[in-house]
Amino acid sequence: MSNTRHDVHEPLVRIAKRGEMAAWKMWIIRIAAIFLALLTGAVIILLLGHNPVAVYIDMVTGSLATKTSRVASMKIFIPLLGAAIAIAPAFRMRFWNIGAEGQILAGAIAATYFALFQYRNLARPVLLIVMFLAAAVAGGVWALIPAAFKARFDTNETLFTLMLNYVAVGIVKYLRMGPWRSPTSAGFPKIDMFDQSARLPLLFGVNIGWVLVLVLAVLMYVYIRYTKQGYELTVVGESVNTAKYAGMSVGRIIVRTAFLSGAIAGIVGFLIVSGSAYTLSDTTSGGYGFTAITVAWLAKLNPIVMIIITAFLAILTKGANTIQTNFKIPASASSVLIGLILFFMLGCEFFINFRLIFRKGKKHEVARL
Repeated sequence: MSNTRHDVHEPLVRIAKRGEMAAWKMWIIRIAAIFLALLTGAVIILLLGHNPVAVYIDMVTGSLATKTSRVASMKIFIPLLGAAIAIAPAFRMRFWNIGAEGQILAGAIAATYFALFQYRNLARPVLLIVMFLAAAVAGGVWALIPAAFKARFDTNETLFTLMLNYVAVGIVKYLRMGPWRSPTSAGFPKIDMFDQSARLPLLFGVNIGWVLVLVLAVLMYVYIRYTKQGYELTVVGESVNTAKYAGMSVGRIIVRTAFLSGAIAGIVGFLIVSGSAYTLSDTTSGGYGFTAITVAWLAKLNPIVMIIITAFLAILTKGANTIQTNFKIPASASSVLIGLILFFMLGCEFFINFRLIFRKGKKHEVARL
C-alpha cells in the first residue's frame, strides 16, 4: 500500500446561484451600478474635453426643461413602452419574439393603407378606429406565422421572427418605391404624408398614444398576473411538460400568446405613423423592437416597472441628442454613453442572481491505494 498525493485543480472563480436576496440589497446593487455607469461615462466625457457634470445636467434639462423637449421625449416613450409591453407575454412564455420590429412595420403598413386611400370615405373617429384594428390584426398575423410553425414543427422562433423583420422592411421599400410612391417625390421616393383626419388627436401637446400605452401596461399586468390565460402562458414558460401533464393545449397557448404579442406591436406601428411620423418609411420601427428587449429584461417582464424604465431611457435618448448639439459631442460617443449605462444596469442583475466564489487556496486529496 502506498499513499499518492493528487492535486485537485479548482478554477480560480466559480459562479453559484444566489439564494433569496432582500429587496433593499437588490436596490443597493442597482443604484451602485448606475453610479458606476455615470462614473465611467464621466471619464469618457473628460477625455472628450468636457465637464461631465455640465453634460449630465444638460441631458436632463434637454429632455424635460421645455415643452418641446418633453414632447420629443414622449415621442420616444410611447413606442418604446408599447413595444416592451408587446414582447412581455411572449417572453414570459419563453417564446423569444425578436420580431417586434417587423410586427410594428406590419401594423404600420396596414394603418397606412387606410390613411392613404380611405380617409375621404370614413369619418375621422371611424378612420382612426379602423386603422387601429387593421394594425392590430396585421401585427398579430405577422407574429402568428412563426408561432404556427413553432407549435406544429417546433421550429426556432428566434431566427424565424428575426428574419421576418427584414421581410417587413423589404415590403415597405417596395411600397415606397412602387405602388405607394408619392407623385410629388422628385429625387428620393417617399410615401405621402397623412391627411389631418388620419392623425391622432393631441392631449397636453402629445398624441393620445401615451394614454393608450399606459392603459395597455395596466391591462397587461392584470392579464399576466390574474387571468387564466396569463397563468397558462406562465406555466408553459416554466415547463412545457408540466403544462401538457395539466391538460393544457400548448400549441394553442403559443399561437394565442404570439398573436397577442404581435397585435400590440402592430398597434405601436399605428401609434408611430398616426401619432408622430404621419407617414410610412423604412425606419418607422426605429429600433424600438430591439431596445424593448432591454426594457423588458430590466423590468423582469413587469409591465408596471416598464413604465419607469422606459421613461428613464427616453430621457437618456433625448438627452443624448441634446448634448450632441450643445457640446458638439459625436453621435457615436452619445451612443457609447447610453450603452454603458444599459450595460451596467443589465450587468448588475447578474450579481443579484449569482455570486462569485474565489479559490482560497490549493486543496489536496490523499488517495489510499
